[in-house]
Amino acid sequence: MRKHKSAVSFGPGAASLILIVVILSMSVLGMLALMNARNDSRLSSRSIAVVEAGYALNVQAERDLATLDGVLSTCQAVSDDDETYLAAIRGLLPAGMLMDERVIRWEESDELRTLSCAVEVLPLGEGERMTWREHRLTARTEEIWN
Repeated sequence: MRKHKSAVSFGPGAASLILIVVILSMSVLGMLALMNARNDSRLSSRSIAVVEAGYALNVQAERDLATLDGVLSTCQAVSDDDETYLAAIRGLLPAGMLMDERVIRWEESDELRTLSCAVEVLPLGEGERMTWREHRLTARTEEIWN
């Protein structure tokens, strides 16, 4: 009896077919990586814009705080007692700031974010003129990310 050896033979077409499948797979993976990188770039740009806008509000709040400190310094120089000091502050309070008893409040905002600020005026004669009571940033995120 004769036994036949069945040999599986791949011709030159099979190697070409495997090469085409590998090239197509690598192309699809490259395209997916490119799309992922582009989406990451867009998300990073949006995140940068959000953070910059928040810091811009903070910078404006600090400028307003410096203006208020100048007012407090001026009022402190011309006041003898605490009541006169507080009355002088109320008279020279910068626009947009409201004073309730010893607390001065103001807000900084853009279209999507609001920074609420409040400081407490310390009694006349203490080393510091004021102290932070509120510094809160709120944002409407659905408009930012959509």
